[in-house]
Amino acid sequence: MFDTHQTPLPALPGVGYKPQHYTALVDDPTPVGWLEIHAENYMGAGGRPIAQLRELSKRFPVSVHGVGLSIGGEARLDPDHLDRLRTLCNWLNPYSFSEHLAWSTHDSAFFNDLLPLPYTNATLARVCAHIDEVQTCLGRRMLLENPSSYLAFSDSTWDEPDFLREITRRTGCGLLLDVNNVFVSATNLGFSPRGYIDAFPLEAVGEIHLGGHDDDTDDQGAPLLIDSHGREVADPVWALLDHTLALAGPRPVLVEWDTDVPDWFVLRDEAARAADALAAIPDAQEMSVNRDSARLAR
Repeated sequence: MFDTHQTPLPALPGVGYKPQHYTALVDDPTPVGWLEIHAENYMGAGGRPIAQLRELSKRFPVSVHGVGLSIGGEARLDPDHLDRLRTLCNWLNPYSFSEHLAWSTHDSAFFNDLLPLPYTNATLARVCAHIDEVQTCLGRRMLLENPSSYLAFSDSTWDEPDFLREITRRTGCGLLLDVNNVFVSATNLGFSPRGYIDAFPLEAVGEIHLGGHDDDTDDQGAPLLIDSHGREVADPVWALLDHTLALAGPRPVLVEWDTDVPDWFVLRDEAARAADALAAIPDAQEMSVNRDSARLAR
C-alpha cells in the first residue's frame, strides 16, 4: 500500500532546480513557489549537492522527477535503482514523485532517451505492474508523465488519454501533464492539441510541466518539433496552458530548462509568466462551464 494522504504541491509556479542557480535562488526566490529535482542527480551519499538540497528543502516544497526507472520496459525494474530512489525519498520526503510513460533499458543496456511505447493491452498490464511496484516500494503515490512523441505505433489499440486514464484507474497513480509534450506530439503526429487536453483525465493531474522545444523538419519537409528543454516556452504552448487551466483549475506549474541553462533571471521571468497564467484562471463557475463544453465536444 502507499500513502494516499500526501500533502500536495501548492498551485504555484515552480522551476526545475539547477545548482548554478543556488545562490541567486536563495537570494531572490520570487515568484518561485516550489522546486523540482531529477532523482538520479541526488542518489549519492553526500557532498555539496545533497547539502544544498537539504537547505533548499527547508525553504521550498520539493518534488522529485525520475528519468531512469524505465516504467515501460519489458524487463523487471532495476532493484538497485529503486532502492536508491527509496532512500532519497525517505530522507527528502518530497511533495511528489513522478516518472515517464516510456522505456529506456534493454537487457543490461541503458539508453539516454525516453523511448515510446505501443498502447496495447499487454503494454498496459506491464506499465501498471511496474507502477504498483514503485508505489509499494516508495510507500507513496506517483505521477506518470505523458510523453513527447515522434511516431505512432500501428498496433496501438488505445488512444493516449484513455490509456493514461485506465492506468490511473488500475493503479491509483496520478498524472503529470506536460503541456509542451502535448504540443510537440500534436504537431508531429497531426492531431489537435486542444482536443487532446479536452479528452485528458484532468482530475488526476498533480503537476503541469512546461518546457522549450526546437523546430526542425522531417525527411519530407514537414514540421518536426524536438522536446529539447533548451529554450524559453513557445507562445502556442503558453496558450495551451491557458486552455488547460481554464478546464482543470489551479495546478502546480513547473518550467523546465535542462540544456543551455540560462542565467537565473531568465528562468525567473519564465516562472513569472506561469504565475500570470495561474492568476488569470477563470472563477469556479466558468471553469465548470468550460469542462462541460469540452466533454460535449468529445
